Amino acid sequence: MAGEPTRPGAPIALVQNMRDLGGWETREGGCVRRRLIYRSSALDKLEGKSEDAFAGLGIRFIYDLRVEVEREQRPDRFPSGTGYVVADVLKDSPDAAPAQLMNIHSDPKMAEEMLGGGKAVSLFEGGYRAIVTLPSATAAYKILFSGLARDEHRPGLFHCTGGKDRTGWAAASLLTLLGVSDEDVMREYLLTNEQLLPACKPLFDQFAAMGGDPELLMPVFGVQKEFLQAALDEMRSRYGNIEGYFTEGLGLDADVLQSLRDAYIEG
Repeated sequence: MAGEPTRPGAPIALVQNMRDLGGWETREGGCVRRRLIYRSSALDKLEGKSEDAFAGLGIRFIYDLRVEVEREQRPDRFPSGTGYVVADVLKDSPDAAPAQLMNIHSDPKMAEEMLGGGKAVSLFEGGYRAIVTLPSATAAYKILFSGLARDEHRPGLFHCTGGKDRTGWAAASLLTLLGVSDEDVMREYLLTNEQLLPACKPLFDQFAAMGGDPELLMPVFGVQKEFLQAALDEMRSRYGNIEGYFTEGLGLDADVLQSLRDAYIEG
């Protein structure tokens, strides 16, 4: 049975959807090391005791996967001395759908037009495929994974706005490379629905009061198996397997892949 992820708990409640990627077993009998790599939503609300708790994790580098407008509207806050790297996944996207849809809750009519009738699943599946192939995405993930392969960048954290799509693919692809089963990779991905959706209830209630159907927002603020599966299918269709994605797609050499495995797998 796979290990359970380490959760930081209440002291860092201001950072939604944050969790340690350690604790998952690999097919070869190893385990992903704990307290070395974290994923989260934006860090713009980090302050006070939460910042102290965050500092206690010893995170050396933060990788911000957001587009420029997201970074400007909600700049990260983090302890002094922490490294900060921008790796803009959707810079080349004409619509940056997974990012821009985070604001759709303020317009029920637009939400119905864009997401109603099952259009949300198709929209997000296309967005996830783009995350695998978009030039800015491959460049961003190359920056992320080449950085995480360096001793001085660990412990590290990566995030986008909600910590679910761009961040979700980063976590899924890394865990897959490390040898975690597809079932557990999906299981880790779906934890977002437990950790992020409850905090969105006031927003859903407000949307309903405006005449909107809160169910329309579920794919925007949560995740679905179909989304990640679309990215995995695109990755395997284009590159054959996860090693092909990292080497051919991201342009990382075998030494980097081995460094990631050596760093993040124990046992």
